[in-house]
Amino acid sequence: MRKRAPAGLSRREFVTTIGTAIVCNPTARHTPKGQESEPYAMILGMAQDGGLPQIGCYSPRCEDARQDPRYVASLALVHPGLNRFYLVDATPSITQQVDLINEPAFRRRAQERQPFDGIFLTHAHMGHYLGLALLGREGLGMGPTPVYCTLRMREYLTSNGPWSLMVQEQRLDFADVPVDLWFTVDDWLSVRMIPVPHRPEFSDTVAFMFRGPRATVLYVPDIDRWESWDHSIQELARNSDAALIDGSFYSGDEVPGRRIEDIPHPLIPHSMELLQSAVDGGSRVIFTHLNNTNPAHDDGPARAAIVQRGFEVARQGTRIGI
Repeated sequence: MRKRAPAGLSRREFVTTIGTAIVCNPTARHTPKGQESEPYAMILGMAQDGGLPQIGCYSPRCEDARQDPRYVASLALVHPGLNRFYLVDATPSITQQVDLINEPAFRRRAQERQPFDGIFLTHAHMGHYLGLALLGREGLGMGPTPVYCTLRMREYLTSNGPWSLMVQEQRLDFADVPVDLWFTVDDWLSVRMIPVPHRPEFSDTVAFMFRGPRATVLYVPDIDRWESWDHSIQELARNSDAALIDGSFYSGDEVPGRRIEDIPHPLIPHSMELLQSAVDGGSRVIFTHLNNTNPAHDDGPARAAIVQRGFEVARQGTRIGI
């Protein structure tokens, strides 16, 4: 259930308070006084599966990003007071992304090869699970860790190397997860796994809703079309304090030589039309999973149009109270 705004605060002011955006420098971070032990979701990355810069791309945007890279879309769920740490999608950028989790307890646990209390996986497109391999024998050497995903995703990882070796070595400990029902993961964290229509080459795809003591966060990094979903994105956004959603493309002509029908994703302007009422009602809607061609990466007209309407573009290191 969404939290009510305290007396004297509007709904938008309350959501901004519990979801204060703090852009983190791995070596210097400021936490609001009194919130040092409160749980939060941290944006670990906001780029499409290929990252930014993307391999073989020498556009001005990719060249600039070689000095300031944007990692692949992912989240961390952190409760500093309880020393609990969860990962949402394991990306090719995972080595750099875990450095953003600047909690002393996390770093101690990583050195002990048990950094995470659990890993949530949305699907088997490359940007969302390849990083698991770096947690295996040739990398971190992670101990047994609960994995929350669909049955088809579990079967894919169990049947295909190198992830099948991680299963055999009992590093990936698959949990039984109900579909489209709330379930309790931790004393402070409940989760709902929601099927999503998206290219099913290797596995099905899901979104996650994460509910903590203070707020609910929706995470939908990939979907073909909002209209193809048997859930209402408007309703889900209204029932969330922050919704991080697929912002892969701003326009359908961004990728020369490729049709948007072959790489279907909702366009940002269309998503804003659908969700304007939710934003006006106080929900935060944050675009993530931006392709390297997306002009919303830049401080230019596309991003200005997004911000003017009350929406946001994800920034890695940002915290959202949960």
